[in-house]
Amino acid sequence: MDAKSYMTLSCIPYHETQTLPKLIEAVMDENPALASFYQASATLDNLVVQMASKGETFSVQTRAILADCLTAQYRHLNPGELTSSQIEALKNPNTFTITTGHQLNLMGGPMYFLYKIISVINLSKILNDRHPNHKYVPVFWMASEDHDFDEVNHFHFGEHCLEWQRQSQGPVGRLSTTELNKLFDKFSAHLERDEHSKALIEIFQNSYLNQHNLADATRALVHQLFGEDGLIVVDGDDLKLKRLFKPTMIQELKEQIIFGKVTTTNQALKRVNPNFKIQVNPRSLNLFYITNDIRERIEINGGSYRVLNTDLSWNLEGILKELEDHPERFSPNVLMRPLYQETVLPNLCYVGGGGELSYWLQLKSCFETFKLNFPLLLHRNSAIVLSKKQQQNLRKSNLSLQDLFLSPEDLTTRIVKTQSNLIDFSKEKQYLKQQFENLYNIAKQTDTSFLGAVAAQEKKQIKGLANLEKRLLKAEKRKHKTQIEAALSLQSELFPNVDLQERVINFSFFYNLYGESFIHKLKSELDPFNKGFAVISL
Repeated sequence: MDAKSYMTLSCIPYHETQTLPKLIEAVMDENPALASFYQASATLDNLVVQMASKGETFSVQTRAILADCLTAQYRHLNPGELTSSQIEALKNPNTFTITTGHQLNLMGGPMYFLYKIISVINLSKILNDRHPNHKYVPVFWMASEDHDFDEVNHFHFGEHCLEWQRQSQGPVGRLSTTELNKLFDKFSAHLERDEHSKALIEIFQNSYLNQHNLADATRALVHQLFGEDGLIVVDGDDLKLKRLFKPTMIQELKEQIIFGKVTTTNQALKRVNPNFKIQVNPRSLNLFYITNDIRERIEINGGSYRVLNTDLSWNLEGILKELEDHPERFSPNVLMRPLYQETVLPNLCYVGGGGELSYWLQLKSCFETFKLNFPLLLHRNSAIVLSKKQQQNLRKSNLSLQDLFLSPEDLTTRIVKTQSNLIDFSKEKQYLKQQFENLYNIAKQTDTSFLGAVAAQEKKQIKGLANLEKRLLKAEKRKHKTQIEAALSLQSELFPNVDLQERVINFSFFYNLYGESFIHKLKSELDPFNKGFAVISL
């Protein structure tokens, strides 16, 4: 594809980017061998079918508890009429959710945090327009009980990595944000004092300096960015919500169901394709024990339940009593969290990235065992954002945007081979192959002992041709050095740290340049049913 034509693309097919796990590519291609691992494709018609099924099993009592919990969780925000009405609507049997989730990264972390949320907002809007007699609420589930602080304690603003330095052992959502003044000062130093920068400073202050812990701060951040879209933020680290999940946790403690079911599913996935990556391997017991200062795995050994790295241990009767008295101290791991979400939400569809959906595909038999509806799964939007200058540079490079998804080495080779046909040895290689086929036939007809000598000579000739090709390629690289450097510079801008833009850059970089209109442009450009990498031109 030539450089000019990329401008007309609404998306780049995923297979041209090589950015998805093979398993998710196969699901998106609707490989029939994988049909038993998920409910159905996330189409509008299938969402209606899912709604009927979820509506039959999700109780009015659970709805009331969920709404009460959310009202309490939002009490510090003074959320406004729209958010309050969205929460109140969850009590209605005709209301359902479209859900995504993410870690509590500072300022949301990489850009795909936004793409996840916009996917559920836009899908909910489509459903609300299509089915006005029902209501669809977009939901963001905070992974507030995670304990990997190093994954959430930083964000990238352009070339700057802003990091929150402190010690952390317990659930990250409970961390006090009182120490973030220093980080705020560093962030502010990189900003101008124009209208957009002032808005960013206000967003950071309202989120991280005016809230008590990281969970409240993240809710405030998401609400500022997407409250006007009716997005509801859910914190699973909630006593009343944990009580709803208690029967499933009891069953896991007694029977260790997850391990057996997921192990069997993993084996079945490998039989479909040995190259499928198993995203998560189950533990014998898939629960954590948490307090403000610890989040440690619970292990079972010979009838004894022990919390790692502590002196806490119980027999079965003892740990069931602990669960009964303190359900808030028990936390689902990555494989049980989907079960928890679907227990407490009237959810139709989960929207996630390739890695997330991979482990959801490991869980369908678990949902069946626990008698829970398995949601439809939809891959989140992916996007690459280009400024006008970057668009101009791409046109000048005579490359397509797809070319920039190559590794720097392959991109360099692509440029050289596009500019020169001197190093295309395909004809010579084919000729050499034919000549040695003739020599092999002669050796077979005369003296087979010469076959080894022919093979050795063939290997030598091929190696010599390859070395000559490398030398010519190196010479051509010097000849086209300026063009190569320009292309690699553009690639490093769009793929920082040799990674996808959406996995590195924080939204604040673009917000600082374009303000709130940047968020509005993303919402208007991104289609939740788009099965490719969206190209967004600013």
